[in-house]
Amino acid sequence: MSHSLSLEVVLVQARLEAQGIVSYELRAPGNEALPAFTAGAHIDLYLPDGMTRSYSLANDPGERQRYVIAVQLAEQGRGGSAWLHSTSRIGERLRISLPRNDFELVQDPGLAVFICGGIGITPALSMIHLRVRQGLPWRLLYAVRSHERCAFVEELLDLEQRQGLGQVQFFRSDDDERLDMQRVITTTPADAHLYCCGPQRMINEFIAATSSRPPTLVHYERFAAASEAATGGGFEVVLQRSGTRISVEAGKSILDALLENGVDVQYACSNGVCGTCRTGVLEGVPDHRDDYLTDDEKRGNTAVMVCCSGALSPRLVLDL
Repeated sequence: MSHSLSLEVVLVQARLEAQGIVSYELRAPGNEALPAFTAGAHIDLYLPDGMTRSYSLANDPGERQRYVIAVQLAEQGRGGSAWLHSTSRIGERLRISLPRNDFELVQDPGLAVFICGGIGITPALSMIHLRVRQGLPWRLLYAVRSHERCAFVEELLDLEQRQGLGQVQFFRSDDDERLDMQRVITTTPADAHLYCCGPQRMINEFIAATSSRPPTLVHYERFAAASEAATGGGFEVVLQRSGTRISVEAGKSILDALLENGVDVQYACSNGVCGTCRTGVLEGVPDHRDDYLTDDEKRGNTAVMVCCSGALSPRLVLDL
């Protein structure tokens, strides 16, 4: 897979932030300034074995000399976290994408409330850094399984102390300190911006609890699409530019079929949330399973996320 507009960076530091969570500091080879990023942004990391994984930037977006990502060792991950945790070495050079943002912090002087679970703290941490630097109010509710799995504790408590405009509250399942999503939303001012990033169950609870709030005040980012990937197969994709026809068999995604046939496709999360594999549809009806396209875009059927979506028609003609 080709990586246009990629950067070379050096891994300069790895730090254990919590049980199973390590942060990695990336800098330019000559320590020159890196491309600017906005709070909530992420980068794609191109691993040596050909895998691509997306990671949120956790540091202050005002910093130009480094990017900080945090990686949780996934018990059933596809290998990206395992490689970083066990194989990466300080001084190693890696390639990454330019930062991009699908989970932006709205510039608003009012209260911003961040509701996070586990590794979902990473985009919120960058947002909190910016709120503190701007002298704006914020509140963080951070849910984890146990104290040992709570990342960036010292950094968060330090941010809480600055200017007196922030509040951090931890919820630990092993201490029966469970986050009551409905109560949190009900007791939050009606004009506050609400941000949520965490596991599927937390996101679903957040969406349900905020259903009566204006959509412009509700923001969330998933780790994976809410729907199961379409792997039923039984259809054909046609590559418009070359005329190549590829059968998508049962148990395979469109992306699997494309890669197996040597088609150069950009992809990253493989879960239908990052948008990297978005591909134009010229003919046919996709079976949309992603959480990236809007409802209007899905109804229009002019694009498909090939990593997780399938087809409702016998054939899809793709702009490839």
